[in-house]
Amino acid sequence: MPAFVPASLIAAVFLALISINTVFFALLIIVTMPLRFVMPTHGLRTGIAHLLIFFASTWCTINNKVLMRVLPKIDWDIEVPVGLEKRGWYFVIANHQSWVDILVLFYVFNERIAFLKYFLKQELIWVPFLGQAWYALDFPFMKRYSKDVLEKHPELKGKDVETTRRACEKFRHTPVSVMNFLEGTRFTLTKHDRQQSPYTHLLKPKAGGMAFALSVLGKQMHSLLDVTIAYPEGTPTFMDFCSGRVRQINVRVHQREIPSAAFSADYENDPVFRAEFQNWTGQLWSEKEALLTTLLAGKNDRHAE
Repeated sequence: MPAFVPASLIAAVFLALISINTVFFALLIIVTMPLRFVMPTHGLRTGIAHLLIFFASTWCTINNKVLMRVLPKIDWDIEVPVGLEKRGWYFVIANHQSWVDILVLFYVFNERIAFLKYFLKQELIWVPFLGQAWYALDFPFMKRYSKDVLEKHPELKGKDVETTRRACEKFRHTPVSVMNFLEGTRFTLTKHDRQQSPYTHLLKPKAGGMAFALSVLGKQMHSLLDVTIAYPEGTPTFMDFCSGRVRQINVRVHQREIPSAAFSADYENDPVFRAEFQNWTGQLWSEKEALLTTLLAGKNDRHAE
């Protein structure tokens, strides 16, 4: 849209279009999904699974190539490794600041690698249309228990690990890009100060979920794609993005080798491996902190809750 169009009108049009696109493809996925359970052969069931992914990828393509034109031009500064494979297995991690990050990741990776599948909180399965579509697409729904809950109900110990295992088992035979925000939540000053993070732009990484997933997914995971997202104008809200107020987005993707021990070691019960894995993720985060500082070009993107 032209620059003189009010932000409120841009938001209304963009939200209406993306909602229609989302509901249409979510319904298409939901009504097609039962065919996976009635097809008589594994090949036909796999074909339906690929069809569902095609629907999801088409939803993403329309968002990226059609609906984004509603917004004022965004200056995308993206660097991605050459040679990424659409039929490869990748574990994708990124820093997390805003719901906009999800749109950014789909923009960067759609048609470059297998469709991104996020680790989601179990409660999100009840989101109308989306929750059921995510379930049909085999997004892994996670149920994590706090230390307080485990102290009161020790019988729940290990249940979250088993949930991770069941969620990831289905990815062994079909190319997939598993997405995990290692911080576990969006960055805010309140969260940063509460956990006394040693980083300026990041929360502490939570290595356990990635370790559990890698031990289940196995060596077919080609590599780690380490994504750094920076908003030089300040971290935007979702409405900022929909209103066309986001004009600059910087993204850097680094392809890294995954430690071979991660595919077989027991993170929970092997303290030596756990320390090594935490050191590795800590090093990744230190490098990400330095890169973020450069990408933000000295601007202060720390924001309130």
